[in-house]
Amino acid sequence: MIERLRVEPYSTYLESYRKAGQVFPVTVANGMVFMSGLPPFDPDTGEIKPVPYEVQCERVMTQLKTCLEAAGSSLSKVLKCNVYSTSGPTNFATFNAVYDRYFPKDTPSRIFMFIHSWPGAFDIEIDCVAVV
Repeated sequence: MIERLRVEPYSTYLESYRKAGQVFPVTVANGMVFMSGLPPFDPDTGEIKPVPYEVQCERVMTQLKTCLEAAGSSLSKVLKCNVYSTSGPTNFATFNAVYDRYFPKDTPSRIFMFIHSWPGAFDIEIDCVAVV
């Protein structure tokens, strides 16, 4: 069975940002959780505003945690994260400091990719796979 989950307010924020129909940031299938990447939405307004890199990382990790919990999972059950960043090596240590706060032990497998750009005013997005 495949279950696509709306997670509010992020589904609504994504629909507004992408100007698309219904958005499901989480899919659950066969005991696995597949999490789409989310940009660093302002938690109060849903807007994507230029903010420091560390703030963007915190927002993305908080959103990841919320979506995983909505799917009946948690950060401790994450198997793999894919991190996409436009900031290059200059903010790698900043990202690692934030990431380590959310995964203080037994960190999941991870890839950190430097990408050219996003169609928006943000520098980071993370998707992941977890178990329920």
